[in-house]
Amino acid sequence: MAEVGFPGQHTTTTTVTSSTTVQTNLRFDPQYLKTVPGILKVVQVASSFLGFICIMCSQLSFIRKATYFCWISMIAFWFTGILLGFYLFHMVEKFYKIPWLKIEFGFCSIWTLLYLIAAILATTVHDNPHSAAAFFGFVATAAYAADALLKWRAVRAGGLAQGTRVVSKQTTSTVESPPPRVGY
Repeated sequence: MAEVGFPGQHTTTTTVTSSTTVQTNLRFDPQYLKTVPGILKVVQVASSFLGFICIMCSQLSFIRKATYFCWISMIAFWFTGILLGFYLFHMVEKFYKIPWLKIEFGFCSIWTLLYLIAAILATTVHDNPHSAAAFFGFVATAAYAADALLKWRAVRAGGLAQGTRVVSKQTTSTVESPPPRVGY
């Protein structure tokens, strides 16, 4: 016997439609530099390059700590600089099937940690160029951490790196229950 208040039948139909809109032509878009990801990339490239210059101006640029900082900053400079160029010319949008957000999330997460280590090591060398490099290293650490957070949120939301994706969800429910029993 079915209890009163419980449906005899329950049907739920969910329809999810998704459309991705991208333009596959290459074009220069300086407006990207005014977005939060664009500003973060510019800060990352600039702080990586300035930190590298500071270390190279030191008379102690041959020590391992300085070499490590140079290695981290140059990989960050080139990787992020190339990505910035990809975004400015909409190459990321052209190749939208590549998981750009996941790639960037991984890189930003790893480089947050590596830059933090490099900046801390630079503070242990007691000369002015290393202190300046440490400052730029901490700026880069913060920029990469913020970018990693943005990429993590975008990956979880199912977003695209560039272009738009519209997801619409339609749910239909049908509930049939027997008539209530009257009396026992």
